[in-house]
Amino acid sequence: MRTRNGQTLLAAAAAAVFLAACGGADGKKSADVLAVGGLPVTCNLSLPVACMAMQNAADSGSGGQVSMAGMAMGGADMGKMSMDHMDGRSIGGGLAVYRKFNGWPELKEALMSGRLQAAYLLAPMAMDLADHGIPVRVVAIGHRSGAVIMVDSHNPARSIADLKGKRIAIPSRFAVDYLFVRRMMQKHGMKEGDIQFVEMPPPDMPVALHTHGVDAYATGEPFGAKAQMAGYARVLHMTRDEWPDYICCVLTVRQELIDRDPQMVQKLVDYVISSGDWLDSNQANRHTAAELASHPAFFGQDPKVLQFVMDNPPDRVTYGDLRLVRFEFDAVMHLAVEAGVLPHPIAYERYTDERFMRAFTPRKINVSADSAK
Repeated sequence: MRTRNGQTLLAAAAAAVFLAACGGADGKKSADVLAVGGLPVTCNLSLPVACMAMQNAADSGSGGQVSMAGMAMGGADMGKMSMDHMDGRSIGGGLAVYRKFNGWPELKEALMSGRLQAAYLLAPMAMDLADHGIPVRVVAIGHRSGAVIMVDSHNPARSIADLKGKRIAIPSRFAVDYLFVRRMMQKHGMKEGDIQFVEMPPPDMPVALHTHGVDAYATGEPFGAKAQMAGYARVLHMTRDEWPDYICCVLTVRQELIDRDPQMVQKLVDYVISSGDWLDSNQANRHTAAELASHPAFFGQDPKVLQFVMDNPPDRVTYGDLRLVRFEFDAVMHLAVEAGVLPHPIAYERYTDERFMRAFTPRKINVSADSAK
């Protein structure tokens, strides 16, 4: 069966089969499918869009890819074609599917162990893994802007300086949201110890603020927008206003995937960068993406909250130009060193691979709000 726009209704079911074949407990993965890990955060929105566009292209028969329905019915055969028995065969004609993780530690561990070959990772986390000898490379970024510092709607604070001595929740010491707070502290002449930081999963932050467990929180969306929509929180600072070159989540792949199948890595980079350009080309596309990501197969969140992020203001999170830019990474790296997140400076070449960005070929992004239904 197909929808009016010709997209297969089996997409979500096929994706479930893909995930089972791509990330079992034994770490084996199908030769035709690449699972790409990400968190259900708006900063990662380009990933489900890219994966869905790739799947829809396969469904329409373009690009020489196998059909979604055929692969969904071929689970047994797919299981036989594990990465452990590929003998160097290319999966350049394959698909990438979104695999949802609920926290950075689990995602990091999956990439470290090799159970995942690709993921949207925090930039300082990717740097740290490479510095510790884990064979990973950053090949694109996932978004631009997108972090907020939220306070209670009745809090009279006008800037971060007014939060001296207060408790601010952050997702992780590796999160660039944390570095954003520190950057704002520097701007307002604050010193180490003026803020008490509390690490907390982003979904818990709105409630913690509402119940006065913390005085503020810094996070990516949609967890700022959720509290803002509910009326009990407001934005104190946004990266869009304070840090024009802000980057956070980055597409990170293991070196063995690059060595074994550079075609698949190139295809993934092409679709991710194209998805970013598509998202920023008009508001209608951003609304479509919000509806798509609300599906349980992706973020499983209220589409009204995701659309609020897309609209208030329209550049609250941006996705255009997802190329690697050395000075942007160096800025994050130096802030991470100053914060003690990284033990020492790490050379840009140590953790990046620019060849795929340089060979970028635009891909058609064909998705609709009901693509995953």
